[in-house]
Amino acid sequence: MIVILDYGMGNLGSVLNMLRKIGAEATISSDPDQILAASKLILPGVGAFDRGMANLAQRGLLDPLNRAVLEQRTPVLGICLGIQLMTRTSEEGTKPGLGWFEADTVRFQLSDLPGDRRHKIPHMGWNDVHYSPDSKLFQGWDGEARFYFVHSYYVTAQRSQDVAGTAAYGREFVAALERDHIFGVQFHPEKSHRYGMQLLKNFAGLSL
Repeated sequence: MIVILDYGMGNLGSVLNMLRKIGAEATISSDPDQILAASKLILPGVGAFDRGMANLAQRGLLDPLNRAVLEQRTPVLGICLGIQLMTRTSEEGTKPGLGWFEADTVRFQLSDLPGDRRHKIPHMGWNDVHYSPDSKLFQGWDGEARFYFVHSYYVTAQRSQDVAGTAAYGREFVAALERDHIFGVQFHPEKSHRYGMQLLKNFAGLSL
């Protein structure tokens, strides 16, 4: 059973509907026992970094989440704010992140670029994602990968080998991270039609 983590932030219903469309068994939960029993986890998120970390703490989810991912090695996918929470810090707030990746979250700075008026913040809309041929999330992918983005912040990774995909908006930025059983995407697969369905199929079908 794939458990979509309910911590009060995110398009939970949209993610659940997309998983059901691809035939995956999934549920939405904030029950620590269900989190620890999950075959896979999805950490979605829309909103501010500090609020996300505060909600996880206030709902008593940090310990079961860390136990599931770091001790039990349950595969996990972070979506949008979810990938940012997996980093160490964010320029959006002061709270420490989960720190699952050697990465940090920074705000788009586009004022130094020529034609910056064409690049409004937040970055919103469809973008091509250039993916690594070694990526598990994009395994078996044939052709282009286009996904829907809505974000003002993005992650910067210290380890280049953790970068599974990049996109460009004024400058190149990280669109996907993966290390072992931990995955994160800056875009919204649940809003990305057939591309999102394929990516979620790959995640649901992972055998690690």
